[in-house]
Formats: sequence, structure tokens, C-alpha cells
Amino acid sequence: MTEPLPTQAHAAVRVKGWCPGALRPMAASDGLVVRVRPHAGRLSGEQAQGLAALALRYARPQLELTNRANLQLRGVHAAQHPALLDGLRALGVLDADSEAEARRNVQVQPLWTDGDPTPALARELSDRLVRGDAPRLPAKFGFAVDTGPHPCLRDAPADVRLERHGDAVLVWADGAVHGRVVPLDEATSAALALARWFLASGAVTQGRGRMADALRHRALPEDWRVVPVPDVAAGTPALGPHAAGQLVGFAFGLVQADTLAALGRRGALRLSPWRCLLLETAGPVPALPDLITAPGDARLRVAACTGAPDCEQAAQAQGSPRALALALAPWAPLLPEGLGLHVSGCPKGCAHPREATTVVTTANGLDLIWRGKADSLPDHRGLDRHALMQLLQQQERPHAAPL
Repeated sequence: MTEPLPTQAHAAVRVKGWCPGALRPMAASDGLVVRVRPHAGRLSGEQAQGLAALALRYARPQLELTNRANLQLRGVHAAQHPALLDGLRALGVLDADSEAEARRNVQVQPLWTDGDPTPALARELSDRLVRGDAPRLPAKFGFAVDTGPHPCLRDAPADVRLERHGDAVLVWADGAVHGRVVPLDEATSAALALARWFLASGAVTQGRGRMADALRHRALPEDWRVVPVPDVAAGTPALGPHAAGQLVGFAFGLVQADTLAALGRRGALRLSPWRCLLLETAGPVPALPDLITAPGDARLRVAACTGAPDCEQAAQAQGSPRALALALAPWAPLLPEGLGLHVSGCPKGCAHPREATTVVTTANGLDLIWRGKADSLPDHRGLDRHALMQLLQQQERPHAAPL
């Protein structure tokens, strides 16, 4: 089932009615898209190696890290999907059924250290979400277990957020400025109670709805407006060593299967919404062609979707969004701090559903949005590549003034 997505700047595009999973994959021009959702956002070394082997056998030899901290295989032939599922089941990364898979929408702070409550909270919340008495939430409605040393998932898509508050947990609704502090053993119950309030508020329309949108029209109950949500500096943690391990990146979140296998041989991996991986093992990071280890690498500030011909939405676009994004990467460091460069093959903006300096490839050329999403009104339309690069090189741009 699909429905139109209205946009300000473009004709309506069609969006799929669900997020892909492993048990319920999504058909694309290059085959099935199979999304693996690791439990608690972590893969053992054996699981990472096994996923790499399955990709080499049944899919493209390149896996995708998504902005929901999942791992995606593309190009799976429908006839080989059952065999792939058998392999995923043997690795312990497959849910009991497609409903459980869709409901277990939990992002996990990857920088947690031994002894903090993050992995246990994530597992408990995931287990409760698949029970029969769990709230039936919209497909994209999710939870962020951000109870590591410091919150770092504020920019990650989530509707109910859990953060550390001393020895307790602050549970709050995305879009709110206050929340409720509860003991650690009540945190998942509080998170589910907030999700039930969302459903009862009537914020779901045709199976869709997000918490931040709901709060623009509804006030939270008083008992959810008690403790102020602390200000936290937004941004992606830098690549390199952290207390939990080594954070490494990849251009567009694309991981070669051989690279994933090599990293898995070193030990366990944690996924992140920044399309990076955290290596739990210490020591020097191996020199692998697609691995980014330098924090200042310009490729980390560009995002791009797969584009045509693999994606039907981008069928009318000119050229490859990823190739264009790599060509534009040298200009990304000129953008304001915290603002990346996003190249999208259509107004849907799958690769970066947040504000950026955005370029949308169209049948009539390139549309430039200085600060906005892929479906925002363009500041410039129908540019060729030369004109686009000239605009990006300008020292005084509309977004350069203080906001």
C-alpha cells in the first residue's frame, strides 16, 4: 500500500507503506531490500562475519548502514530470500515474525560502557514491545535508549527518549522540553506509558504519526511536564577512540562485505544512526579501503541515496546522487558547523531526513536548497553541475548569517 507524499517544491512522490525488514523486505529495481535489525544495536564478531558471508552469497557484496542503526542488504533475488532468512535465523538476528520485527524499533546509544544500564534497558524494552499487550504503534514510531555516559542520540529519529539522570532515567517525548524521572526498573514501563498516551491522544492517522508532530497540537499530561530536558550539544561523536571502543566511518554508510568480515574477526561491533560502526576491541584499526578513520574527512559530511537505477523513485533523476555527492565533498567543510551536504535523487530524502544544504537531482537539472530538506522549496532550480559548484564556492551564502 502506498500513498502520496505532498511536497512544497515538487510533484507528489509515492512512499512505501512500511519500513523494510528481513521477514518483510521491500522490492526495489535491483531486487529485494532486506533490513537486519540487530538486537540492542550490537553484532558479535561471529554474527558480523556471518552477515558478510550471506551478503556475498545472496546479495550485493556491499551492505548499507542506515540512519536507524540497522544493516541493509540489497539486490536479493526473490527466489533466494528463503535461504537468506535461514542464514539470518542461524545467526540469531531474525525475529519470530514480521510483526515482532516491525515493532522492535529501538535505537541504542553505541557509546555505552561496561556497567551502565543501556544494553539491558534496550533488551528489556525490545522484549516488551513484541508482547501481546504492547501498544500497536505506527511503523516509524521508535524509541531511543540513550542512557550512556552522555546523550548522543538527540539528532537520531525517535519518538520516546530515555536518558540517564543520575542513578535514574529521564523519559521524555520527542519535541517536549520536560519529561519524567523514574527509577531504573520503571524506565521501560514509563516509556510504554508515554507511547500509549500518544495513541490515546488521536495522533495516528491512516497508520502514520510521530510524537513531535502530535505535540504541536496537543499538550502532554502534567505528570509528563515535571523535569526540564537538559540542553545537550547536538552533533555526531568524532571518529576515533572512545571509552567504549573505536568509532569508524564509511562514505554513505556503505560497507564492503569483506570489510565487515575483517572487522568481525577483531570482535563485536555496535551500529549507530550516524552510519558508523564502533569496534569494541582496542588496538590499531586495520587499513581497509572503505574505512574512514580521520575525524575531518569531508566524506563524513555528505549524505546521498542510492539513486537511479536501483531506486524507482529516482528513475527520472539525472546522474548518480552518490557520485555527485563525492564530487561536492570538498565544499562540505565550508558549510556552517553541524550542517551537512545532502544529495537526493527525489524529494523523499531517504538518506538524510533532516535539514542540510540539499541538492535534489531532477529530470530538469539540479535543485539547490541552502538550508532545508529534500522536499523544501528550492532556492535555485534546474542548475547544471558547473553552476551548482559556483554557488557552493560563494563565500557569502544565504545560510551564512547567524540564525
